[in-house]
Amino acid sequence: MSLRAFVWIALSAIALGGCVETRFESPLGGRQESCDARWKGLWIGPDPADQSAAVFVDGACHVFVIDKPAPDKPVRRVELPVRYRHVEGRDYLSVEAAAFKELADLDPPYAIEPAPAHAYFFARYAISGDRLEIDMVNSKRVAQLVIDDKIDGTVGKSTNGLHVFVRGDPARMLEIVRNEPIFDGVTPTILVRSKQSADAFERNLERATAKKPK
Repeated sequence: MSLRAFVWIALSAIALGGCVETRFESPLGGRQESCDARWKGLWIGPDPADQSAAVFVDGACHVFVIDKPAPDKPVRRVELPVRYRHVEGRDYLSVEAAAFKELADLDPPYAIEPAPAHAYFFARYAISGDRLEIDMVNSKRVAQLVIDDKIDGTVGKSTNGLHVFVRGDPARMLEIVRNEPIFDGVTPTILVRSKQSADAFERNLERATAKKPK
């Protein structure tokens, strides 16, 4: 999987192509923060040979995805409104699904009529020095919880995969995160902090793609 795919997964908990995904009707309950200062800097994949995208968090805690969507397109820096929540010793983030329209074609939640006004993606993360470890939602586990009537929601299977939508208000979302192991059983996504500036990364990305044979 390319770093570009990893970046999207890390921030949206969507598998590239949307084949397996879970969305939540509400954000996490309680006070969410607009900044976790530990995120500041440029985050890239651990493989030096795959530097096709990055996450950049500037001094004001604005979060950007940096990538080059196509060989004939310029490098872009797309801002995402990430919100952070600390819950019983663990750190979580949420992003409204609509924020990804500039990065990917994202259909409304599968088989939900009418489509909800809002939907969110959650992830759990841990930062240790210059290493960022992100756990995505285990959609299969959440689907089973819905089927077993432990949480309210819908499960849809299509030719493209598994689509889960979890219903509830912010307080219920917080309760689910506290009481259900919805992030367990997945392989974490790892990003590392780069010493490059965001501008230098963009220049290098532009040069690297210009050198590739057409």
